[in-house]
Amino acid sequence: MRRLGDVVYAAYARRLTRQLGSAPMPRHVGVLVDGNRRWAKLRGAGTEEGHRAGADNIANLLAWCEEVGVEVVTLWLLSTDNLNRPERELRPLLRIIEGSVESIAATMRWRVNPVGALDLLPAATAERLKAAAERTRAVDGMLVNVAVGYGGRREIADAVRSLLHEQASRGTSLEELAEVIDVEHIAEHLYTKGQPDPDLVIRTSGEQRLSGFLLWQSAHSEFYFCEAFWPDFRKVDFLRALRAYGERHRRFGA
Repeated sequence: MRRLGDVVYAAYARRLTRQLGSAPMPRHVGVLVDGNRRWAKLRGAGTEEGHRAGADNIANLLAWCEEVGVEVVTLWLLSTDNLNRPERELRPLLRIIEGSVESIAATMRWRVNPVGALDLLPAATAERLKAAAERTRAVDGMLVNVAVGYGGRREIADAVRSLLHEQASRGTSLEELAEVIDVEHIAEHLYTKGQPDPDLVIRTSGEQRLSGFLLWQSAHSEFYFCEAFWPDFRKVDFLRALRAYGERHRRFGA
């Protein structure tokens, strides 16, 4: 027999789904999967256990996004700042991330795309992320950007550097480039080039800041901040975010 709590939860989820109605759905959803360590601390568990619980929730989110027709999901799994954490914490976290990304790829349901400064990662980690991307390259499904070793400022710096190298190879002088450069030139060199910018950015754990996530791309995004720690993020939390998104009048900077 189903527990009363499960029955109530299922009924509430159905109600939220009905409330979405014909509201517009985001094409691209960015998610800061935050709160794993605090989730673990509240339970008297270790940091690694918190990260594993968070990794276990990723497939759920991707399935929910797929259900409503989201085309692109960007998951921030590891920032460039976190690369400075003690080796005893960073090494198991990298193993968890590698396993999680490989699990996503193994489904052959979604297309994996690593975004970040892969050159800052241990070589073995970078290779496993690239292998997951190659394995799913031909998959005709939702695109999943896995942001590992990612920082928004670093991305913009890398984009400008790439643009300069490209133009230099064509013989363009700095003076000539300065005369014509615009935002589109830089956008074409971002990690997410060719993708729609995120319509909705979700951050879990109650923190209300972007911390450098998709700095360039989120200029016109709608933000949703959820109190739940990432391992506790449920489908109803996702549906609430979609409901809030659908109720907003997007002005795109106007």
